[in-house]
Amino acid sequence: MSLMGSIFICRSHLSENRPPSTCSFFFLIILLVQLPFLSLTTAQASHCRTTCGDIPIKYPFGIDDGCGSPYYRHILVCSDSGKLELRTPSGRYPVRNVSYSERHILLTDPFMWNCQDTDKFRPTRPFSLDTSTHFSLSPQNEYLFFNCSEDDVIIQPKPIFCEHFPDRCDSSCDSASYLCRHLPQCPSALSGSTSCCSYYPKATESLRLMLKYCASYTSVYWKDIGSPQPYDQVPEYGIKVDFDIPVTTRCLQCQDRVKGGGTCGFNTQTQNFLCLCEERNVTTNCQDHSVSGHNRRVGVIAGTVTAVSAAGALGVVGGVWYLKKVRAKAPVTCGVQSNENRLF
Repeated sequence: MSLMGSIFICRSHLSENRPPSTCSFFFLIILLVQLPFLSLTTAQASHCRTTCGDIPIKYPFGIDDGCGSPYYRHILVCSDSGKLELRTPSGRYPVRNVSYSERHILLTDPFMWNCQDTDKFRPTRPFSLDTSTHFSLSPQNEYLFFNCSEDDVIIQPKPIFCEHFPDRCDSSCDSASYLCRHLPQCPSALSGSTSCCSYYPKATESLRLMLKYCASYTSVYWKDIGSPQPYDQVPEYGIKVDFDIPVTTRCLQCQDRVKGGGTCGFNTQTQNFLCLCEERNVTTNCQDHSVSGHNRRVGVIAGTVTAVSAAGALGVVGGVWYLKKVRAKAPVTCGVQSNENRLF
């Protein structure tokens, strides 16, 4: 039954002096039943987006479910304003850049200290990564901690301290850090009474403990600028996160332009590999006509269709119950809930 047909039936019911609420629920039932098919049509016409703002989205990442590698599913989010964000257990962080050749993502943590804060330290929270993913903190990051308690944190010049206590070297926060003495972009932002030390936490729990006894912290990474050594790197604020690219033969064959130039993806139900083509999805490549194709983006839309279908079924059951109730009793005053017309 079409939506126009349901409207015609509603008009017929109104002409027979049937309650208006009956017509409204009847129309709602038809809409809920047909909504899955409308969603299906829309999803089949969509493709994997290749950009978010001015940042390219390539394998292994995807911002549409079913695109890219399942290892990075639901990790990257493209906001309505076109801003790319990385989702982690500690929150969502703006992505400044993605390097597929060097395999790293550059993040900004708005909760970290910056030059504008000077000695006014804001409440912060520790950055963390999901250890089950293929992400890892780059060794090019350095963390600077400010105004730490000397009773709880070992704050010592690291070269000298490590010579005397080699077994405790990794636990010390280096007060002789080059970055503490040369803060990027604002070397004089901190007053002389503010202490600073450098420490690389090997686990999220270590970072939490440090922030428990320190006023704030920030992350600095070393950026390659292509100059001759030793001036080939400069410090900049941000968090560099390394990632792996799961390379499979099927994905390489799928991406091969000679074989159709498909997009590597996966079935959202089984997470099995799919080669996403213009007209169909296959398990090999877009030029392989010996295998039967899947509906366009079937893996991507399966969850949506199931959810909407369930909503439609609930709407039908609730509508039938309500129609029986309306026919059995005359409606009471509109907007007034009583024992006769309450729904729950």
